[in-house]
Amino acid sequence: MSGRATGPAIEGCGTALVTPFGPGGALDLASLARLVEAQVAAGVGFLVPCGTTGESPTLTDEERIQVIERTVDLAAGRVPVVAGTGTNDTPHSVAMTRAARQAGADACLAVAPYYNKPSQEGLYRHFRAMIDDGGLPAVLYHIPGRTGVSIEPETVARVFDGGGVVGLKETETVARVTRIRELCAVPVLCGDDGLTLPMIALGAVGVVSVASNVVPDRIAELVRLARHGHATEALALHARLSPLFRALFLEPNPQPVKALLAAEGQIASDHLRLPLVPAAAPTREALARALARAHRA
Repeated sequence: MSGRATGPAIEGCGTALVTPFGPGGALDLASLARLVEAQVAAGVGFLVPCGTTGESPTLTDEERIQVIERTVDLAAGRVPVVAGTGTNDTPHSVAMTRAARQAGADACLAVAPYYNKPSQEGLYRHFRAMIDDGGLPAVLYHIPGRTGVSIEPETVARVFDGGGVVGLKETETVARVTRIRELCAVPVLCGDDGLTLPMIALGAVGVVSVASNVVPDRIAELVRLARHGHATEALALHARLSPLFRALFLEPNPQPVKALLAAEGQIASDHLRLPLVPAAAPTREALARALARAHRA
């Protein structure tokens, strides 16, 4: 279990960045710049452009590279950039990883291939190709509710043992954190805001957060409290944030978070690309109530 990972430490609060679009659907790089600067100023530990929250399935390759390049430029070395480069086509994923490396990304986010449901051997070979041929260290991304396939803990350990894995974004049960930590030393990152506190209690080193698009200071503080053993304070903050965590998933992500970011003036428009649509009025009302609670002292 050597886990010969090379690359930056990916830990703390990481933000799964939205991709802002203008009303006509084009990339809104001015809003992206404001968003990234707000994240860094609030103390997040790393940035994740072009993941699910960034609507990667509807970005062209050229747009994805443009967003990654811009995020890297804006981060300016202050925090690592973990670029979403995974697809369900291994050569395409390798090509996108190479492009992200050329753009200056520090690591890639490697989601399990979706829809085609590969075997564990197929998953292993896919991830190794992204790392070995793509040329970037990887954060593996386990989200079977979207992909239809699970990366079994033994496969995580097998990929990790080959080197080049700097993290695992885990969205499922907290029990998996314990099992994975029994098998290897891969740093685990929570992939579900509502599970951040219990996963860190079991050894996770941080979170890839949707909510931190809106309240980066609060999520960064939650992670800090949890990682440094301030259980009472962390639990109280978790309780204040939990309504926001729930409201952000009343509709498919990133519909709610874009609605809230636009309402707060953090991005110019809540435009999404079909098949995603703007959040409904009841969701917007729930988001406003939850955000007010999150901001309470």
